Amino acid sequence: MSEAHIVGWGHTRFGRAEGDLEALVLAAAREAVDHAGVDPAEIDGIWLGHFNAGLVPDAFASSLALALDPALRFTPATRCENACASGSAAIWQAVNAIRAGQARVALVIGAEKMTAKDTAGVTEALAGASYQAEEAGVSFPQVFARFAQSYNQAHGDVSEPLARIAAKNHANAMQNPLAHLQKDLGFEFCNTVSEKNPIIAAPLRMSDCSLISDGAAAMILVDDSLSGNFPQAVRFRGAAQVNDFLPMSRRDLLAFEGPAEAFRRAYAQAGIGVDDLDFAEVHDCFTIAELLSYEAMGLTPRGQGRRAIEDGTVLAGGKLPVNLSGGLKAKGHPVGATGVSMHVMAARQLTGTAGGMQAEGAELGAIFNMGGAAVANYCSILEPVRA
Repeated sequence: MSEAHIVGWGHTRFGRAEGDLEALVLAAAREAVDHAGVDPAEIDGIWLGHFNAGLVPDAFASSLALALDPALRFTPATRCENACASGSAAIWQAVNAIRAGQARVALVIGAEKMTAKDTAGVTEALAGASYQAEEAGVSFPQVFARFAQSYNQAHGDVSEPLARIAAKNHANAMQNPLAHLQKDLGFEFCNTVSEKNPIIAAPLRMSDCSLISDGAAAMILVDDSLSGNFPQAVRFRGAAQVNDFLPMSRRDLLAFEGPAEAFRRAYAQAGIGVDDLDFAEVHDCFTIAELLSYEAMGLTPRGQGRRAIEDGTVLAGGKLPVNLSGGLKAKGHPVGATGVSMHVMAARQLTGTAGGMQAEGAELGAIFNMGGAAVANYCSILEPVRA
């Protein structure tokens, strides 16, 4: 069975973009194609990760990428949606097409235009990614506030560790020129409720919440038999998708079972454990999600996630730095782009091209991207392809 290797990538700056969704798609795709040096005529399929849910009027966006080059006309193109993991869903479909022999060269794009709506409009659109029969009218800050409330009740107040996570990710984003918010907020600001940092959904403060961003990221994947033709290549040593029940009422919020199972399966495929990782990019849509991810990935036992941030394990320069890109918290969270962005950031780490974000000697990285409240869970273990 063929393997899929990542051989090129592109990434717009996240933030408020002047252009529309099509402009974002084309900008990231063009950079990825140029970086890989592939002829567009060689691309066998295109997969677009895009959530939308009313954020923009483009309900049928799969063929937007064909405008990149006339040679792409008639190339199969498919939009993939799995809430905030739509980008990873697109990657999985491309990987599976290569494994099945249906494609040798694939273009994957993740894109979202969120700022065309005001905050209330974005909140309403994102709320559609929950179980409407029981959770309609509950915003995602309120959803993840339930996780934080449950955690506080079971394990004591973690407001300070969450503030440290926020401060860490904002400090990391200072080294990422593509990040939405390149501002070191500091622990004291993140840990203090104020006019500029109000409670959004108790106990979560504004600094505990990810940003509303526009942006796109893209990758070229090829059959492993072709990767020797490219100056850089990254392989999937392990990859897992785990979907959990949609209703929160059917799950133990503190167990984070879907993410934990995704990590377990990806580790098993890769033949590794958490101690073998050199860095991780995890889905910190809210700081409590990153804290729970520490436990899901096996960095700490359940209920002790605070240890990973308090002892410096997950800091830049720590034993396992997490979200060196700034994460969703500071890099930004254009929903459909997020999963692809995380893989691009990891590929840059593994090829030594991450600039100021670079983790010294990075050889093995984990990516965890989730859709909804830990419902659609994707975990990748990536490593560089050595000649």
